[in-house]
Amino acid sequence: MKIVPILFAALSLLVASQGAFADPVVIKKLLESRFPEIKPDKITKSGYGGLWEIFAGSEIFYTDEKVSYVVLGHLMDAKSRENVTESRLRKLTAISFEQLPLDQAIKTVRGTGAKKIAVFADPYCGYCKKFEGDLLALQDVTIYTFLYPIIRPESSPTSKKIWCSADRVKAWQDLMLRNVEPSGEGTCQTPVDAVLAFGQKLRVNGTPTTFFEDGERISGAIPKEAIEAKMAAASTAKK
Repeated sequence: MKIVPILFAALSLLVASQGAFADPVVIKKLLESRFPEIKPDKITKSGYGGLWEIFAGSEIFYTDEKVSYVVLGHLMDAKSRENVTESRLRKLTAISFEQLPLDQAIKTVRGTGAKKIAVFADPYCGYCKKFEGDLLALQDVTIYTFLYPIIRPESSPTSKKIWCSADRVKAWQDLMLRNVEPSGEGTCQTPVDAVLAFGQKLRVNGTPTTFFEDGERISGAIPKEAIEAKMAAASTAKK
C-alpha cells in the first residue's frame, strides 16, 4: 500500500475548508503557471481530503486548491481498501470496444467465443509471454491480439512476419509459448504500422495492455482469475 499519498490526503483535511471557492479553471491556471509542461485533460474534485484529481495523459496525480503541493502515487480508500486511483484511471481511459480496428488484430476463438477481449502485445515482451499462457486457459472467449512493436528494433519486422504467416494464431503462439521464431518473409501488406499509430493515439504506453468489452483497460499481465472476473463484470456492464 502507498502510505505517502494517504498521509498527504489526511494533512489536506486541515485546509479543505479553504478550497470552497476553488474550481477547475483556477486549478488549471495555477498548474499552467507552475508546471507548464503538464497539459491536464480533466480536473475534478477527488472527494478525498479536499484534494483535486488531475488527469493528464494516462496518469493521475493530486493537488490542493492552491497547487501548493503535488501528490504522486496511488490514493487508497482506507474504509473499502479500494485503489481509487486505479479505478479512476480505468474509467478515464476507457473507450468504446467497437472503436478498435478488430480486422487488424489476430483473432483467436475458443468455445463459443462469447466473451471478448483485445490485447496489445509485443512479440519480445516477457510479460506478454506469461500473459499468453493465462489467456490460453480461458474458455468461450474471442481474443483479438494487436501486434504492437514497441520494445525492440526487431519487434516490427517480427510482427510483420507473424501477420504474413499462413496461420497467424499458430505463428503467434509458437513464438510466445514455445520461443519458435516465425519463418516467413514478412513482405505482405500488414496493419502493424497502423496499429502502432492507433495504439499511440490511445496512449497505450506498455505491453500487454488489455481492453475489455466495457471499454476499460488494464495494463500489465494479470492472472487468469482476474481476467475472468473482469470479463464477467465487463459483459454484465455492457448489457
